[in-house]
Amino acid sequence: MAEFNWTPEELQAIVDEHALVLFMKGTPEQPQCGFSNRAAMVLQQLEQPFVTVNILTDHRAIPSVCAWSDFPTMPQIFVHGELIGGSDIALAVSYTHLRAHETREDRGWAGVVGKKIWGGGGGGG
Repeated sequence: MAEFNWTPEELQAIVDEHALVLFMKGTPEQPQCGFSNRAAMVLQQLEQPFVTVNILTDHRAIPSVCAWSDFPTMPQIFVHGELIGGSDIALAVSYTHLRAHETREDRGWAGVVGKKIWGGGGGGG
């Protein structure tokens, strides 16, 4: 396996290859940050497949990911290659997803992302 160097090209390849990506501190099974834990829990509750990247495995990860995404905090959630934000956005998306389900208009992440309900904000540490 080739060494991962946290280059913009490598990071872009991750989000291009997977519909839903969570850059987080730790793993969903062993989160190392409350914000990362919250984001992972929300994504798990949506029952959509997602990939996680533990940014604590290499000291280069956090500064590389933050510089590449132009977003200063962790966690970071990408949907179809687009940064949607951190854990606060995950909660908003979860709420919208659940409300859509209650009204039988559930279209999953694709429908939520298409609505562009986020506004940019942080939500991490």
